[in-house]
Amino acid sequence: MRVLMVCMGNICRSPTAEGVLRHKLAQAGLANVIEVDSAGTHAHHVGSPPDERSQQAARKRGYDLSRQRARKVRLQDFQQFDLLLAMDWDNLALLEENCPQDPELRRKLKRLTEFVPAASPHAGAQVVPDPYYGGPAGFDFVLDLVEHACDGLVAHLRQVVGSVASRA
Repeated sequence: MRVLMVCMGNICRSPTAEGVLRHKLAQAGLANVIEVDSAGTHAHHVGSPPDERSQQAARKRGYDLSRQRARKVRLQDFQQFDLLLAMDWDNLALLEENCPQDPELRRKLKRLTEFVPAASPHAGAQVVPDPYYGGPAGFDFVLDLVEHACDGLVAHLRQVVGSVASRA
């Protein structure tokens, strides 16, 4: 299985989500069956590492984002990934706009916040807000929200992988 996290520039939210999901998949013993990547809907930062503030906030919680480099969503991503998870409505709309008119491919497009568990203090969150123009608290909030969403996503992926394995 392959999961692509998507935000605008691929330097704050989506690399954070990629790093958190990688960590949680490793803890769940799923790192060898689920691949994770991230990309942006815009090409402003292609080749750049994640924003230093994102890296710093992530490092404090044990996530290493330093090896990641920004890239733009490519047409083949719609075929190659099983889930393309946007951080907000605008980036979801851009994914929908660029996705081929194939219902099978369009079903892969969702928001990361759709996976926030109902028992989470962040239940009902619609988007992962962009912390770029704010202070450190915004990066911490993004991490809080992404951690909860990734908990729900890991539970979902565990079910999907289990159902595929049971059919094999």
